[in-house]
Amino acid sequence: MEKDLVIIGGGPGGYEAAIRGAQLGANVTLIEENKLGGTCLNRGCIPTKTFYKSAEVINCLKKADEFGVSLDKYNFDMHKAQKKKIEVVNKLVNGINMLLKGNGIEVVNGRAVFKGPKTLEVFCEGKTEEITASNIIIATGSSPSAVSVPGVDLKGVVTSDEVLNFEYIPKSMVILGGGVVGIEFAGIFASLGTQVTIVEFLPKILYRLDDELSRKLTVYLKKQSIRIVTGSALKEVKSYGSELKTIVGGSKGDLKFDCDLLLMAAGRKPNSEGLNLETAGIEYDKKGIKVYENYKTSAEGVYAIGDVIGGVMLAHIASEEGKVCVENIYGGNSKVNYNAIPSCVFSFPEAACVGFTEEEAKENNVEYVVGKSMFGANGKALTMGEGQGFIKVIAEKKSHKIIGVHIMGPHASDIVHEGSLAIQNSLTVEDIKDAIFAHPTLSEVFYEAVCGCIGKAIHSMPKKM
Repeated sequence: MEKDLVIIGGGPGGYEAAIRGAQLGANVTLIEENKLGGTCLNRGCIPTKTFYKSAEVINCLKKADEFGVSLDKYNFDMHKAQKKKIEVVNKLVNGINMLLKGNGIEVVNGRAVFKGPKTLEVFCEGKTEEITASNIIIATGSSPSAVSVPGVDLKGVVTSDEVLNFEYIPKSMVILGGGVVGIEFAGIFASLGTQVTIVEFLPKILYRLDDELSRKLTVYLKKQSIRIVTGSALKEVKSYGSELKTIVGGSKGDLKFDCDLLLMAAGRKPNSEGLNLETAGIEYDKKGIKVYENYKTSAEGVYAIGDVIGGVMLAHIASEEGKVCVENIYGGNSKVNYNAIPSCVFSFPEAACVGFTEEEAKENNVEYVVGKSMFGANGKALTMGEGQGFIKVIAEKKSHKIIGVHIMGPHASDIVHEGSLAIQNSLTVEDIKDAIFAHPTLSEVFYEAVCGCIGKAIHSMPKKM
């Protein structure tokens, strides 16, 4: 019997697409080789954020005296932190199981490979099952990229998957990669007392961020004793007793860093191998599966979404692509507005952005104005002891339509959605200016930055003419 819709991969893109399909009346089968929730829930976003919270608590304890709280000492127990991580992950995985069951979705635990354009062979617990479907969505996600240099197979060289299961705190760590993964782990381990060195091939960390945001965040990371080396590449890793010696090449010659641990965080690769895509006539390359309108692959009735198609690999992008793809399969006309997708970095302080950077606005010949407001002038931020950072808003010069929002500061990952809503709905500076923001709140910084675009911010010094 041919099924309506089969989805390969139970990560955020896959399981949300499955639920949306069921809501639209489809008979849905979801195939997952490992645990539901994919990388994000089991080996990425959620486990990382549980450790981030531990690091955040430690940072608060370090500043406790500022708030009149005196502590003789405190201890960090990695075993308890791991237990907390597992509890959170299991609770969310169980929640997804319940949602899928509640929506009448068949879940098959196994590995799927294509046997033909619309036929899958699923290997499950020593058994093989053949499944045929009218529509198939590939949502197999991504995995850490490998870097081919001598010594990367030595003990102590790990990926983000392994480091999340550590039971001890390394004394020193070199992180290869200054992207989101590298920066977040740097902040976490530095807070726990690890001496951290970041090695980034590009001229700046977090290269997708607005230049000003990247520069300012670099300063704050260095204040946390995190060493940052940009414009440099890993050349070799050597065993040095119980430690590793990393040899890094840069414009000024080779540098050597000793460490207990080398974390490989230099990007991720699409999980397209092993699916037998050639048999189904599905085009792909090392960047991922090639897709066309509404995420259609080169094979009729087969679609692909999320990390496996390359691009910016974020869980919420995969989720949105999955829902939009399913809606259009069943007669809708949905689209993903990629300009309104927020991106967050859980560093100390947090960073988040949505829409155009100043550099992108210039590249696209967009005439724009900028408004900026500092957290240091915000009452709520100061009471929290987190007055570092700012919000920058970019708007079109003529229309005043908001096209970019960039944040570095407390709860940036929460505030950025105000910018996302503004961009999604083509709101102007005046639309936001006429709204009333509660006082005292962190969101007032966003309001002030918006008003600053037209010189009407109340709590900012006027610009000299």
